[in-house]
Amino acid sequence: MARIILAGGSGFTGQLLTRHFLARGDEVVILTRTPDKGPTAAQHVYWDATTLGPWAQHLENADVLLNLTGKSVNCRYHEKNKRAILSSRVNATQVLGQALRLLKHPPKVWLNAASATIYRHAQDRPQDERTGEVGKGFSVEVCQAWESTFFGQETPGTRKVALRMAIVLDKDGGVMPYFLNLARFGLGGRQGNGLQCFSWIHAQDLVESIDFLIAHQELEGVFNLASPRPVPNHHFMCAVRQALKAPFGLPATKWMLEIGALVLGTETELLLKSRWVVPTRLLEAGYRFKVNTIEEAVKLCVE
Repeated sequence: MARIILAGGSGFTGQLLTRHFLARGDEVVILTRTPDKGPTAAQHVYWDATTLGPWAQHLENADVLLNLTGKSVNCRYHEKNKRAILSSRVNATQVLGQALRLLKHPPKVWLNAASATIYRHAQDRPQDERTGEVGKGFSVEVCQAWESTFFGQETPGTRKVALRMAIVLDKDGGVMPYFLNLARFGLGGRQGNGLQCFSWIHAQDLVESIDFLIAHQELEGVFNLASPRPVPNHHFMCAVRQALKAPFGLPATKWMLEIGALVLGTETELLLKSRWVVPTRLLEAGYRFKVNTIEEAVKLCVE
């Protein structure tokens, strides 16, 4: 049984991992601003994700620290939200590093969330950890600052791994309910021209690849958590329609998406950026994906 500290574990990904760890008998401590919410089998501890406090003592003798803290990017990128998106990630990472340096027996490994959106808009070739090219714009700047802060923390007794996660597909949350509802109402066609690449990872492979990275003590640095088989947006939407047996799906042009994003309070980048990301380092290390096609992944989200 491992003792796992989940910082920012109350969101979709955190809940997914909490259920997984608890199911196999691990002890889970969640650092959260809302300790009254979440699975009762896990211990919930208050922290403000900015300053040291009593929460830090829970890291002593822990096996794993997994940091998922950060304001959701599913919002409009006005200045207030941009500041919150950046500061929530950087501040939490900094204070966790401070806490680790005060411990006599720090966690053996610190896994920090990151994002596959750090790579440029790519339709010409896949982007991996070695040859991928960093993009431009606000989202990329956040990713760079986040990773720079993480790897800048001095943690001599703790191995560090950055998780560049693609879009997670799961029937219980995340983006899939949104796409499934679009298809149910006849709007499950391509977004934009449909040629932008859709990098994804099914929830099963997300949790199992994280298990793999925890278990393999020789692995550190940056890892892409993404299926080795990304697909164009039009292929993904076709798989969604097929899984639901939807007879047709109206496409959404770029200008339609701009209006919809404004109404819903989000950004079209989440749909229109071409993320062609592959998990070279995971595959080289020996991880074998369990959900290998987008059709299989979507079907699992419908069942």
